[in-house]
Amino acid sequence: MGVSLSAEKTASKKRSSKGGIPLSAAMILVTLGVVYGDIGTSPMYTLKAIMSGNGGLTTMSQDVVIGALSLIIWTMTLITTVKYVLVAMKADNHNEGGIFALYSLVKRCGRWLIIPAMVGGAALLADGILTPAVTVTTAIEGLRTIDFFHAIIGDNQGIVVLITITILCVLFAMQRAGTSTIGKAFGPVMTVWFLYLGITGLINVGADLNVFRALNPLRGITFLFDGNLNRAGLMVLGNVFLCTTGAEALYSDMGHVGKSNIYASWPFVKACLILNYLGQGAWILANNGNATLAAMPELNPFFQMLPEGVRVFAVVLSTFAAIIASQALITGSYSIISEAIRLNLMPHMRIAYPSETKGQIYIPLVNNIMWVSCIGVVLFFQTSSHMEAAYGLAITVTMLMTTLLLFTYLSRIRKKPVVAVPFIVFFVAIEAAFFFSSLTKFMHGGYVTVILAALIFAVMYVWRRGTAIERTQSVYLPVGEYIGQLAELRADDEIPYLADNLVFLTNDSSPDHLDRDILYSILDKRPKRARAYFFLNIQVTDEPNTHEFTINTFGTDFLFKVQIRLGFRVNQRVNEYLYQIVEKLVEDNMIAPQHHKYSIYKKKSSVGDFRFCLIRKVPSSSADISTVDRNVIMAKYIIRRFCGSPSHWYGLENSSVLFEYVPLFARTKRQHVLKYVELPDAVKRANKALEKANDEYLSQQSGSEAVLEEGGKLINSDEDEDVDLFDAAVRKAHDDEARYVEDSIIGGDTAVFHPIVLDDEDDDDEEDSDN
Repeated sequence: MGVSLSAEKTASKKRSSKGGIPLSAAMILVTLGVVYGDIGTSPMYTLKAIMSGNGGLTTMSQDVVIGALSLIIWTMTLITTVKYVLVAMKADNHNEGGIFALYSLVKRCGRWLIIPAMVGGAALLADGILTPAVTVTTAIEGLRTIDFFHAIIGDNQGIVVLITITILCVLFAMQRAGTSTIGKAFGPVMTVWFLYLGITGLINVGADLNVFRALNPLRGITFLFDGNLNRAGLMVLGNVFLCTTGAEALYSDMGHVGKSNIYASWPFVKACLILNYLGQGAWILANNGNATLAAMPELNPFFQMLPEGVRVFAVVLSTFAAIIASQALITGSYSIISEAIRLNLMPHMRIAYPSETKGQIYIPLVNNIMWVSCIGVVLFFQTSSHMEAAYGLAITVTMLMTTLLLFTYLSRIRKKPVVAVPFIVFFVAIEAAFFFSSLTKFMHGGYVTVILAALIFAVMYVWRRGTAIERTQSVYLPVGEYIGQLAELRADDEIPYLADNLVFLTNDSSPDHLDRDILYSILDKRPKRARAYFFLNIQVTDEPNTHEFTINTFGTDFLFKVQIRLGFRVNQRVNEYLYQIVEKLVEDNMIAPQHHKYSIYKKKSSVGDFRFCLIRKVPSSSADISTVDRNVIMAKYIIRRFCGSPSHWYGLENSSVLFEYVPLFARTKRQHVLKYVELPDAVKRANKALEKANDEYLSQQSGSEAVLEEGGKLINSDEDEDVDLFDAAVRKAHDDEARYVEDSIIGGDTAVFHPIVLDDEDDDDEEDSDN
């Protein structure tokens, strides 16, 4: 029944070899809207930051401008084009990209590789929280450069914060519609944006064609190390790096749009970016002697190189582009979390698939956490100048970690050490320089990114370590050896039925074994009698609409291990699917009909009731485990509760669900052996006296005559006498034992245990003494 697991894996490999999402004009439009927002808005501030850090407009000589442009062009070429587009995107895991997808390819090459993967993933997620807050706030503040908007906003930063939070709320609320829908809406806007970048840059290049000399990388190297040209020294790299902050998004979002669509669209995007940078450089060279422009605070060549009439359009369009830039980080965060869940670095979360394409995902919990965090960042920093201090620091960490993993991929998986060694030497040198340059921003706001990354890393560590501890205690037992006991339990009339069908959810996909804790719950914890036992495993396939299952009956009509395989877009209402499975088993005479004796329906069902048992493992106080590991386990369970319950993931909210708590650890600490000590002889004699008195009472009770009143009450004529006799015997035995305990065991005459009663005279004397 169903299909074999090996057949499904073969089909999955064939699907993944097809290249994922195919090339199409529609998906190229989606790619422009989803992937390039972050890197596409970098011309708005990169050259402005370099010029400001170098001393202003008057210091921007021809050699300075050409050198800065050369650094920008070759940074974008080497890191974005070579490292990510040409190298990293070849290292895909079933067409999924990102640092965790890369780790999943190389994890068998060394256990230590989990550390750079976790550090890089945490840093990228932290930057994904910061970037939307920075870009949207910067865009809204830019509206002040237009008189019309300045009249509305003025200098009141509170209005800017309010507008920013409103836009962020709309942006995150839109995520449930899916990245495909958002990409179709944003794609045309970003297409116009890149055309605008290219055209305006091309128009201004004519002011000084010498800027094309920036294509020579030697001009950038000369500028970097010549102190007479570059006043900022190596620290200028922190500003140059802004031109490539969105490079990681190309790799992370590969699963959303398909690598072929990124290959097709990146040359167009890069050409538009370079043209705009060259145009800004030409404008700077043409105006570096203009004293009026040099006196302007926060001079931005991106806007100033435009005619006055076009500038309004540029500011409005850049505002939309900045908002769209946040989308690249949000969708990239979904991909990162999805890969982390597969690697057991994050807890299981409910993932929605809003379109027919598997790469298009939406994770409600992640969306809500980022939503709240972005608003918190805006409220904390208030202004974009404060936020920009932290911008980009985390990405340099992610890029370094990605380089380490790519080196392992090239040398160990692709078997190309000749390529891998120069690759790691070259890119570690470049990215390490960017990292140390960005460290200058740490005390000015970079610490926020570091704190966010540290918190995310802590969650990953706890979940990974906790899972490893649990697995050391996991024992899987062959079901066949326990069929006899389960059959006896099923036939044991002394134990009431818990349900017609008792269902256990399990992560184990093997057809004939079970986690020890499930069998412990059925047989030892509290024997659970049912007409049929189902052990259910859920698998999500790469196809959107798969509906199939396999089943192992163990040669019985009451024991079933079921694997349900559902497409990624199929609602996982397992109670409904189980009803269908039992109905099918009844029709095929593989299970006895489970008729209802009572029902509101005219036609009674042949399928009985279901009860779902969810196992919760808890560490006992006697477990042989270190304090650190115990705290890790407890922290993991707190995180798991925060992320929701399987009863919600599998649509069991209205079903009968039993949560069963079982001890996590089979091994316990060695306990001290208790030594038996006999009671003293006096206590034994007192007990014998009690036993004799009780026997006498029972003998007299059995010989007494009893009559019934008319009302049915039992009357005993010797009741009071028997009570007095029994009480006397008990009182004597009690007094004897109390005397012995007081004299011989507790402390004898030196211990006083009687209450002290003060008479009136004593009270008066005490009051006198107090006075």
